[in-house]
Amino acid sequence: MRAAALYGILGPLSLSLAMSALLATPATGRPLAAPTAPAIATAPATNPATPTASTRSATPPAGAAGTPSATRSAPAAPAAPGVPVATATPTWATWSAPPASAAPAAAPPGDAAAARGVAFAARRAARRGITFRRCPHAEALAAPITCGKVSVPLDYARPRGKHVSLTVSRIRATGPKARRQGALIYNPGGPGASGMAFPEYAAEDAFRRVAAAYDFVGYAPRGVGRSAPLSCQRPSAYAKAPASSPPHPTAAFKRRLVARARAYVRGCVRRSGRALAHYTTLNNARDLEVLRAALGQRRLTFVGASYGTYYGAVYATLFPGRVRRMVFDSVVNPAPGRIWYRDNLDQSLAFERRWRDWRRWVARHHAVYHLGATADRVLAAYDTARRRLARKPAGGVIGTAQLQSAFLRTGYNDAYWDPAARALAAYLHGDPEPLIELAAPDPAEAADDENGNAVYTAVECNDAPWPRAWATWNRDNTALARRAPFETWDNVAMNLPCAFWPLKPGRPLDVGNLEAVGPRTGRVALPPVLLLSAERDAATPYAGAKELWHRLPGSSLVTERKAGTHGLWGGPNDCVNRHVDTYLLTGKTPGRSAFCAPRPEPAPLPEPAPLPESGKQPAAIPGTP
Repeated sequence: MRAAALYGILGPLSLSLAMSALLATPATGRPLAAPTAPAIATAPATNPATPTASTRSATPPAGAAGTPSATRSAPAAPAAPGVPVATATPTWATWSAPPASAAPAAAPPGDAAAARGVAFAARRAARRGITFRRCPHAEALAAPITCGKVSVPLDYARPRGKHVSLTVSRIRATGPKARRQGALIYNPGGPGASGMAFPEYAAEDAFRRVAAAYDFVGYAPRGVGRSAPLSCQRPSAYAKAPASSPPHPTAAFKRRLVARARAYVRGCVRRSGRALAHYTTLNNARDLEVLRAALGQRRLTFVGASYGTYYGAVYATLFPGRVRRMVFDSVVNPAPGRIWYRDNLDQSLAFERRWRDWRRWVARHHAVYHLGATADRVLAAYDTARRRLARKPAGGVIGTAQLQSAFLRTGYNDAYWDPAARALAAYLHGDPEPLIELAAPDPAEAADDENGNAVYTAVECNDAPWPRAWATWNRDNTALARRAPFETWDNVAMNLPCAFWPLKPGRPLDVGNLEAVGPRTGRVALPPVLLLSAERDAATPYAGAKELWHRLPGSSLVTERKAGTHGLWGGPNDCVNRHVDTYLLTGKTPGRSAFCAPRPEPAPLPEPAPLPESGKQPAAIPGTP
């Protein structure tokens, strides 16, 4: 699962949309992070996950079989007057992860050696600091943004052993020195997304108040970009198009899916070796602690989107005394029993609802698009296009996988609604060019996409147990696809390598439970944190925000009602932005919960909208909210 906000992954979460579409983009309409893992479609030859627009994150995300997650009970989230209470997280009935005590873990959450290692690494980083200089040409970041590196142990249990360098970017706060508040670190999600472009947003209107008070700091997590990059196959093989993505695959297609997943895993092991085991959420959280120290910050101020909310919450559990302020935008469900198999099933189900939202909107504007006056007729038009592309790919590169990946973006961001409808209408009326422009993979981004997918796979497979039997995956997802065919099998294609992962999985941290990571003696309480969520978010369903809200008793949940765009900060909802700005600038939250009216629905544009760069989600396109 993948996903991200500001903006974009996730998976997770952008759980299964290619990373480039996972990342939410701020209101500028420009992408925040380089493209990453595509929204899965069934890949060609050796590729288990077709490079489409994919989280996660992962996620987003941001779920599957088994008993409900075992978490502490908590009262239901308060509902605003007239606002329906979101449905509970689905319970998947066939598979359950081993109990925490039984799950093998190479790096248990309470591992004393790793705890000593991160303390050692943080002290050394604080002494050395970061030398910021002009950014390398490869980062495409102009002055006054500067770049540097921070060294972190590959294995925190051996902090004097091999290290890897993480790339870091920064732009200084623009306000008077007396009013500056230090560094604000941002992560857009994934796993596998880079936040290196975050400092560029300091100049945008939506972020100027915060940028006056904070240095904007971005970085590429371990494995991403130039931070000890991971790879599992040749980028050209990963990006091969056209590819096929049937919503109800045949037995023969499923056999090919399994073969591709196994081949992909072999590629990960061959290309990355022993280091592969150290790409985990726990290590991402530990790296964040070292980065905090290297920046000279006594406590951390952090904004994480999509998957960034999960490892931010893990950080808050491991290092509560180091937290100053944290914003979690589009929240992954952190319940240990849902990481990551169930979270992905939950995401597939949620995308079906958002897919229906888009079809209903198109039907209301039948006079513009001529795709049908009901949601079912719009679906019939989409299915017609899918059948045509299965017979003859558009432009030689747009198959059913590329079609599905492009239209998955409508579930991430309302700004895709009009471009997607126009492209579908044009294709069905004999003009394939708008669809080719919308959905064609960009060869120039193949290496970044492959890298993002490799990181996504390594982190999610290492983090937690997954079903090892193909029969379980087949049973759970065949049943789910009867209710939610749109994204279910694409999500399987992205995550199936975890069924054949050769490394022992970790145990997900019991987020919010400080007793799970050590004695309470000497610990300080976690300060209030701010959660943001849209009620109809598909990448990171709303139930995940309520779960984290219950787990962090001092947290405040800001809900955008009846909306589904993934990634809220910096978007067109002034109510949400005011809550974030107030919290980051003063530390004040709106209490335990607050509700914002939804952004207006997009209107059909008089002229075709410019497409988002690199297939990423715009937070605003001219003429849309």
